[in-house]
Order: sequence, then structure tokens, then C-alpha cells
Amino acid sequence: MLAPSAIPSLHEAMADDQLMLAYAGGDATAFDALYARHESGMLRFVRRLLGVRLAPEVEEVFQETWIRIIAARQSFSPQGATWRTWAFTIAHNLAMDRLRQSGREFTFDAHDEDGDGLEAARLFGRGLIGGSIALSNAAHPSAEELAFWRAAGRRLLACLDELPDDQRSAFLLHHEEGFTVERMASTLDIGFETVRSRLRYGLKKLRGCMERYLSVLEHRA
Repeated sequence: MLAPSAIPSLHEAMADDQLMLAYAGGDATAFDALYARHESGMLRFVRRLLGVRLAPEVEEVFQETWIRIIAARQSFSPQGATWRTWAFTIAHNLAMDRLRQSGREFTFDAHDEDGDGLEAARLFGRGLIGGSIALSNAAHPSAEELAFWRAAGRRLLACLDELPDDQRSAFLLHHEEGFTVERMASTLDIGFETVRSRLRYGLKKLRGCMERYLSVLEHRA
């Protein structure tokens, strides 16, 4: 794959769907542009969905996702779904298959707060308190504020790992990848109410797990 600097500037301005169609038509650098654009987001999604116990398998599932994308390039149709929805659904299905095979007979200690805290804190803001977190609006956040959001983000990653697989995947697809309830229901071929229930119960459990951080925010308001 090409380094970002080697990707033609024309490709940088193209939408994902256009890049995939160009790649299917024989333009290999269009694929490099897609990969450069979505590599980090895809890897983060797979890592969070597989959780701590299956962390050693993240790279394998991530690579298999891109292999599937390459193999299916001729069948991609933007009329069915956007490239991002299509690609992340492939990643989702591969990760869920791996989770089902593993049985996931493991409970992660939600008090273990290692992880990429600040990055996950933005997911905390979108998913649990609605909207962007206050940190994103602060030009020069204090050391105390940074420490709070890092801890909150690490805690969220631990809490996510405790959720049932289907609830965790619904939360990540909806709050991190922007899938609507309707889109999740149609792409994953599950009922609309089933998706809503997974989101509702998952959010309830996360709020309980994140209670002490939410309490701090309520007292600040």
C-alpha cells in the first residue's frame, strides 16, 4: 500500500464510494487512498469490539476485513449502502464470528483503567452524555481536566468490555461509527426493535458502570 504522501491528490478529494468504484475498475491507488483514510478507524473499531481477551486476534480480524473488501470489490454497489457502512459491516461480522467461536467466557475487571483514555473519552461524550465533551471545546484544558477525561475514557473501555457482545457492537456502531438504528437493522438483518433494545440495555449498563464519572459531570453542571 502507498504511503499517504504517494496518494494522488485527486483521490483525496473523492468520496469513499467513488474510490471503491475506481479501484474495482483497476485503479490500485484508489484503494490505497481508502485504506489510508479508514485504517485507524477500522482498527480501533475491531479492537474495541473484540475486547481485552481477544486483543491478540485484532490484527488478524483487521487484515481479514481488508482481504474481504478487496475480494468483494466487483460486487460493491453504492446503491445498497455507503462504502463505510458496507466495509464496517464486514468488520463487524468477522469480529462477531470470532467472539462466538471464542465463547468469551471471561469477565474483564471494570476497575482496570488501562487504555487510550482521551480518545475513548470522546466516545463517552457522544454516547453517554450527548454531544461533544467539554474537553473538545477547551483551548487549554487544565492538567486536572485532562486527567479526569483520560480516566473516564479508560473506564469506558473497561465498561464496554463487560457488555454482552451484541450490546457492545450496537453501541459502537451507533455512537462511534454513526450507524442509524434503521441502518443497523437492515445491514445486520435483525429487527428494528431488537436493535433499539440492545442500545437501550447497553446504555443503561454503561451508565451504571460509569456512575461516578457521570456524577462528577452532574455536579459540575
